Amino acid sequence: MNKIGVKRKRVIVIVGPTASGKSDFAVEMAHFINRQNELCAEIISADSRQVYEGMNIGTGKVTKKEMKKIPHHMLNISSPTSTFTVSHYQKKGRKIINEILKKNKIPIVCGGTGFYIDALIDGTVIPDVKPNKKLRDILSKKTAEELFTILLKKDPERASGIDKKNPVRLIRAIEIVETLGKVPEFKKNPLNADVLFLGISLPQHILSKRIEDRLIKRLKIGMIKEVKKLHESGVSWEKMERFGLEYRYLSRFLTGKITRKEMETQLLSEIKKYAKRQMTWFKKNKRVHWIKNKKEASGLIKSFLVSH
Repeated sequence: MNKIGVKRKRVIVIVGPTASGKSDFAVEMAHFINRQNELCAEIISADSRQVYEGMNIGTGKVTKKEMKKIPHHMLNISSPTSTFTVSHYQKKGRKIINEILKKNKIPIVCGGTGFYIDALIDGTVIPDVKPNKKLRDILSKKTAEELFTILLKKDPERASGIDKKNPVRLIRAIEIVETLGKVPEFKKNPLNADVLFLGISLPQHILSKRIEDRLIKRLKIGMIKEVKKLHESGVSWEKMERFGLEYRYLSRFLTGKITRKEMETQLLSEIKKYAKRQMTWFKKNKRVHWIKNKKEASGLIKSFLVSH
């Protein structure tokens, strides 16, 4: 394999639904690049919850052992008691990408938060509106359905393109509407680099089984204790609700709103629905190569990195 051309900037993006094995796959591809080239690949997490300290088991955050000596970025960079927006992610993530490229290394962006990946790669410019704590406190008590109804009345155009099941996105959109009158059309400032998108897609029955097995494992290794500890460290139950999925349903269980059985059943159902929404988002991106196996992926990466 030829050495990568110094002047050509290249970035690899790995996407896929939750429980599809993206993190392990990204590490494998990073080692493949290192074996083929005098390069070092570094991984940038694109997960809206893995940026928070202490949210490890519930988010499936890669452990130091699982990293296998590959540098990882955008993990544990914010307190869960503070607000970390997609705009913050975009600025910090782009800075890290540029630093990796300056070292003539390959950034591998890996994650399942499509909006964060779009902001990072396509440079979707997010309106610079400061969080409104008073408004957020009011809105956080509403269901996603109620939030969507509010947004639909205030800004039908934005409502038509938003994930109506995501309270965090809905609250942010309403917040922007309240400040600016409506959510402006997103402008784009694409990353100055060649980008290879690789997608992991598993048959539905296999992904479903992996989601079930993973949830059982996470509960066994201390996910409930993790949520208790987060609350004890100052993360309110309301904030936990906004984090969604594991943190939402475990907080409901811990506050006595639902039984353990209800928590497990409802959470499993919501994770599966979330995986479907992730795939819907990623399927809209026609640049994604949906890979069948590691051999196909390594071939695409090899062709992508060879200098012309």
